[in-house]
Amino acid sequence: MVRAGGDGTPALPEAASLGGHTARQLLRLCEVAGLDGSDAAAYARVLLEALGPAAERPLDLPPPHLSFLSDDHTPVEFSLSFVPDAAPTLRVLLEPGCGAGTLARNGRTGLRFLRETARRWAFPTDRLDELEDLFFPAAPEGPLALWCALELRPGGVPRVKAYLNPAARGADRAADTVREALVRLGHGRAFAALPEGDRHLFLALDLGDWDAPRVKVYLAHQELSATEAGALCRTAGGPPTEETETFFRIASGLGPRDDADTGPGRRPTRRPVQSCHAFTETATGRPSGFTLHVPVRDYAAHDGEALARASALLHRHGIDDGVLHEATRALTARRPEDGVGLVAYLSAAHQDGHPPRVTTYLSCEAYHVRPPAPLRAGRPTVARVTHQVLSPRSAAGSAG
Repeated sequence: MVRAGGDGTPALPEAASLGGHTARQLLRLCEVAGLDGSDAAAYARVLLEALGPAAERPLDLPPPHLSFLSDDHTPVEFSLSFVPDAAPTLRVLLEPGCGAGTLARNGRTGLRFLRETARRWAFPTDRLDELEDLFFPAAPEGPLALWCALELRPGGVPRVKAYLNPAARGADRAADTVREALVRLGHGRAFAALPEGDRHLFLALDLGDWDAPRVKVYLAHQELSATEAGALCRTAGGPPTEETETFFRIASGLGPRDDADTGPGRRPTRRPVQSCHAFTETATGRPSGFTLHVPVRDYAAHDGEALARASALLHRHGIDDGVLHEATRALTARRPEDGVGLVAYLSAAHQDGHPPRVTTYLSCEAYHVRPPAPLRAGRPTVARVTHQVLSPRSAAGSAG
């Protein structure tokens, strides 16, 4: 461990360890996002606590777990969420049970971390407790057990989200698990409001200090077209269809209205696009929020392209892209053109009563940098990449 600093910086593991690498990234990102030193130190301590013994694991050893959270199995991911005329919101997504050994112990460790967090910050976990038998069976299946997201706010107390695996009792029961969870949480009409998808990826809960706590359902959509993307929103006050289609085309690298929804190379065909549907009220069953997540890292030759698309999306909303570029430099010294995957996802979120948000999801790259890949001949509109990861379990990527 490195000794704590006089400014309140926590004692950090060596830089060439999982906790040392990711905690230092977090401290630098907090500075970029405008959080003060005491808040940054508090959040770095929480990250290290979440990683547990794995925090001191040297990076020259394999990852502690083949985490589904990132392509190189780093059990940490960062994101910056932008709205016009405001500082960006920094988030960190963690897998608290990453060093637990088995998927069952992974989930139990994650639950214990969340409950300890709830006691620390005095918020209830009753909604999570209500679902324990659905998502934490004795012999769970699927690619993950539990993730925890922290939305880092001034004051050192984050907003907390839990991400659960609908396939825990088997992939063939995932839809039934989501339906039953929504019923238990009082959203009995919500399942019928969801659009069609290829599979249910996550169910997420807002825990703690939220004005209107959400239940969110994430769906995967394989080989989605821009027109189909524009039709996914079920929120009454959601974005115009054309706005979602434009976001989809920019983020995935399609030119304006050049995909025509048919023909080879006209749809993203690798990692699926994700939609997220947020529910806050129980009377109508309609979602109050909609987010589209595009896995830009599979449709860009390198991170320079991915960052250019992120900048274009931010500029469309009147948001300066300077903080985003500072954030990428805070994470890595490499040039964006020297790899692909630092920018993992781009998303556009719409929630009733809030301005639209553009979010960039940023990888830690603790274990591996995916090499850049040239465009495939004859496919000028969608950049195709060689999927160089350590395990096919990482194929679905992140949530937010």
